[in-house]
Amino acid sequence: MDNKQSRNSEFSNNDNCSCECNDLEAILAKYNNDPTRLMDILIEVQTQCGCVSEKAVKVIAKAINYSSVDVVQTLSFYHFLSQTPTGKYAVYLNDSAVAEMMGREEIAKVFEEEVGCKFGSVSEDGNIGLFNTSCIGMNDQEPSAIINRRVFTKLTKEKVIKIVKGMKNDLDVEDLVGTEVQSNILKQGPILTKDSNLGEAVKKAISMKPEDVIEEIKQSNLRGRGGAGFPTAMKWRFCRNAHGEKHYIFCNADEGEPGTFKDRVILTERPQLLFAGMTIAGYAIGSDEGILYLRYEYKFMEEYLEGVLSKLREEGLLGKDVAGEPGFNFDIRIQFGGGAYICGEESALLESAEGKRGEPRDRPPFPVVKGYLQQPTAVNNVETLCAVAKIMHKGAKWYRSLGTLDSTGSKLISVSGDCEKPGVYEVEWGFTVNDILELVGAKNVQAVQVGGPSGNCIAPNEFDRKLAYEDLSTGGSLIVIGNERDLLKDIVLNFTEFFIEESCGSCVPCRAMTVQYKNKLEKIIRGNGVAEDIDLMLAWENVMISNRCGLGQTAANPILSTIKNFRELYEEKLNKDTDFVSEFNLEAAVQESCKTANRIPNLGGDHE
Repeated sequence: MDNKQSRNSEFSNNDNCSCECNDLEAILAKYNNDPTRLMDILIEVQTQCGCVSEKAVKVIAKAINYSSVDVVQTLSFYHFLSQTPTGKYAVYLNDSAVAEMMGREEIAKVFEEEVGCKFGSVSEDGNIGLFNTSCIGMNDQEPSAIINRRVFTKLTKEKVIKIVKGMKNDLDVEDLVGTEVQSNILKQGPILTKDSNLGEAVKKAISMKPEDVIEEIKQSNLRGRGGAGFPTAMKWRFCRNAHGEKHYIFCNADEGEPGTFKDRVILTERPQLLFAGMTIAGYAIGSDEGILYLRYEYKFMEEYLEGVLSKLREEGLLGKDVAGEPGFNFDIRIQFGGGAYICGEESALLESAEGKRGEPRDRPPFPVVKGYLQQPTAVNNVETLCAVAKIMHKGAKWYRSLGTLDSTGSKLISVSGDCEKPGVYEVEWGFTVNDILELVGAKNVQAVQVGGPSGNCIAPNEFDRKLAYEDLSTGGSLIVIGNERDLLKDIVLNFTEFFIEESCGSCVPCRAMTVQYKNKLEKIIRGNGVAEDIDLMLAWENVMISNRCGLGQTAANPILSTIKNFRELYEEKLNKDTDFVSEFNLEAAVQESCKTANRIPNLGGDHE
C-alpha cells in the first residue's frame, strides 16, 4: 500500500491535532467560510497542525455547510494532505526515475537508519515522518526531498545525517543543512532574455481593443506550450465570446510530469513576465481576475511570489485601473494544489481550484464556456503566457520569424538524466534531439524520453527528429537514458508505477488496466513472459484510449512506446520454451494460512 493510501485509508479517530478550534475558526474566517476555498483551508490546517484530524474535519464541515464526508472526499484525494499526523518534520523523498538514477535508494536507506522508521511511517516519538512522493520538479538536482515545504537538493549520505540530527535537535527547518534550489538556466532564448519592458507591454495591450490583442496573438501563431499545441488566440476568442457573469484567466503551473521543471525556473527567475502575460490575457478575454494554480511542491516560492505581486500592485500594474487605464481592473491570486498529477489536466485543475477532488470533467462544455465556478475560463500554461508578454512588446512578426512555419517561437526544454549539464535550455522550434544531446553533454545514450512518461521513448535512430509540432511535440521534458541503464526495470516500470499512483480512479481503464500493464511488465522482467504478453499489451491500447482525459489515455505510453522502439529488450527476456507460464505460486499462496495454523506445508504429499 502506498504512503497516501496508508495515511488516508481509514477515517482517523486520532485527534492529536495541535490546532485548537479558535485557530480553525480564524482560518475559516480568512476564507469567509467559502466552500470553494476548501483547498486553501485544508492546506493551511495541514501546514499548522501536521494533519487534518477528525475533529478539524467536523469543524470545517459545519462552517462551510458540508458534510464531513464531503470534506474527507477532498482531503483524501491529495498526496500532501493527511488525516493522521505526519510528524513535526514531514520528509517527502522524490522517487521519480531520475531520482533513482541519481542514487535515491541509498539516500532512502540512510534516512531510515538515522530516523529509525521505514518510509510510509512516523518515528515512535512522532517527530519525523518519512514518505515517498512523485517528482517534485527537481530532476536537474537529484536526489531531492521536501521537508516542511522547504526543498533539499543534491542529497548525500553526509547531508542526510546532518539533516536528521538537526530535526532530532528540534532545529527550525530553515536551519537544517541543505542545498539551495538552483535555476540552472543553461541556454537563454527570446523568451527568457530580459530585453522587454513588461510595463510597456501591458500598456501597449490595453491601448488596443481586446479583439485586436487577440488578433495580434493569432498573427504570431502562438500555440499552447502544454503539449497539445492548441492555438492560443482561438481559445481566447472562444472565451471572450462566451456568455457569463464573469470571465477568468487561469495559469496552469501544475507541472507534475516527471522530468519537467521549466515552470519552476520561470517562476523563480521571470515571474514578472508571467504576470504581465496573465494581465494581457485578462484584458483580452474580459476578465478582472487571474488565478495562478501552483503545485504544492512549489510552496517554498509562496512568499517570494506574493512579494512580486505586491510590488506590481504598488507600481499600478495590478489592481484598480491597471497601468492608468480607467475601468480595467485586474488582479492575480495564487491557488495551491495538494499534490495530484491529474490536476495538470485543465478541467481537473478547475475542480481542484473549486475545493473538490481533482477529477476531470466530461466535455463538452469546455472550460472556455463553463470553467471555474461554471464561468467562461481560459486556461494557459506558464510558458504560453510568458510568450504573450514578449509578443505584445516585440510584435507578432518578430515572433513568427522564430522557429518553423508550423511551430513559431521557441521552446523551453527541461533536460535531466544521464548527461553532464542538466538544466533548462531555450531553443527555437526545429532543433533536433541530437542538437540537444550535444548541448547537454550526453554520451553513450540508449534512449531519450521526450515529453515525460506520457510522451515517447525514442531510440538513437530517431535522434535526428525535430522538436516541433509537425514532428516531435513535447511539453518540455527530455530525460536522457544511458546505455548502462536497464530500460525496462529502471525506467519503464518506474513510469508505470507513477501512473498507477497518480490515477484519479475515475475511469476503469486508467485505474485497473495500468495495474495489468505493470503485472505483465514485471512478468517479462522476471523472465516468465511469453510472446502473447507483448501482443496483449499492444491490444490493450484500444481500451486505454477510452479514458476520459488525455492523461489517462497516455498512461500506457511508457510500455507502448518502448515496445515500438525497443521491442528487442522485451523479446530477449521472454521464456522461449513455452507458450504459457503460470504465475500462480501455491507455496506462497498458502504460506500465511499455514503460519496461522502453525503448520508446515507439504506440497509434495500429505499435510501434517
